[in-house]
Amino acid sequence: MRLPWVPGSASGIGSLPGTDIREAVRTVFGELPLPYLPELPDRGPGADLIGRTAGLLVDLPVDLYMARWRVVPRAGRDNRRIADLWLRDLDALTEEADGYTGPLKVQAAGPWTLAASLQLPIGGPMLRDVGAVRELTGSLAEGLASHVREVGRRVPGASVLLQLDEPSLPAVLAGRIPTESGFGTLRTVSEPAGRDALHEVIAAAGVPVVVHCCAPSVPVALIRSAGAVGVALDLSLEPALDPLGEALDAGFGLFAGAFPAVGPPPPATQVAATVRDLWRKVGLPLDRLPEQVVVTPACGAAGATPEDARAGLTVARDAARQLLES
Repeated sequence: MRLPWVPGSASGIGSLPGTDIREAVRTVFGELPLPYLPELPDRGPGADLIGRTAGLLVDLPVDLYMARWRVVPRAGRDNRRIADLWLRDLDALTEEADGYTGPLKVQAAGPWTLAASLQLPIGGPMLRDVGAVRELTGSLAEGLASHVREVGRRVPGASVLLQLDEPSLPAVLAGRIPTESGFGTLRTVSEPAGRDALHEVIAAAGVPVVVHCCAPSVPVALIRSAGAVGVALDLSLEPALDPLGEALDAGFGLFAGAFPAVGPPPPATQVAATVRDLWRKVGLPLDRLPEQVVVTPACGAAGATPEDARAGLTVARDAARQLLES
C-alpha cells in the first residue's frame, strides 16, 4: 500500500482555537508537512463538527433546536449559516494554498458519529432508525464526494486526503449510545453493518481516507476492512496491539496522537520517544516507521490557547523529523 503522505510527516487532527480562518490556514501551511483545512468551533453553531458536516449533506437539511442538530423538511437560516462558513473556509484555503503541491487533509464526521448525533424530526438520534441511517449514509457519501472535488478544484496541486472523525464508533458497535431520555441505550450495530456504512462513504470519496477515533477500543480491523488507508488514534488510550500490529505490518497508516492537544506540549524528543516505543511494542522494523506514521496531537485543539496550539503543531513536526532522521 502506498500511503498518501511523505515520510516524516506531521499534521493536526482538525480543530484549532480562534475565529480567524485565514490565520488558521496560514498557520497549518506554515508549520506542517501535511497541512489541513482547520475547523474553528469558536465561530459558533455550524462551525462545530456535527453542524459543519451536516451542511455537506445532500437533500437532508438541518437546523439547530435546543442545542442539538436535527433533520428538517426544508433548509433555513442554519443551513445558510453553515454554507457561508464553508464558503469562507474554502476561499481562505484557495488564497493561502495558492501554488501549493502535496498532500492536503480535510475532515468531516463519519456516518456513525453523525447518526448518533443528528436528531430525527420527531426526536431521538437518527441511529435508532435503520432506514434513516441508510439515507444519511448515502447523503453523506454524495456530499463528501462533492466537497472533495471542490477542494481539489480550488487547490489543483493538492493530493486530497479525507479524515472521517468517528469518536462514537466504538459506542455504536457496543450499544452504548443513550436514548433521548437517557434512561436506555439504542440498538447495537453489528460489525458488518458498521463496516458497510463506512465503506460506502470511503468508496464514494474517491480519495484516500483515514478514520480518526479518539476513544477506547477503536475497531482497527473493521476500519481497515472498510477501505481506509489508515487510522488516527490517541496513544494514551493504549490501543490493542495485536490488531494494530497486524494492520501496520500489512502497510496500514497510523496518525499517532502522541501528546495532549490542550496545554503546553511536551518536548519533541519525548513525543518521538512515545511513537518509537509503540512501534517497538508491535515488533516492526524501525525503518518503516517514518513512512507509515504521521505524528499528531491526540485530538482537536479547539480548547487550547492559540500559543499552545501553534506550539503543538511545531512539536509534532519536529518529532516527525527526528523519527525520520533516527
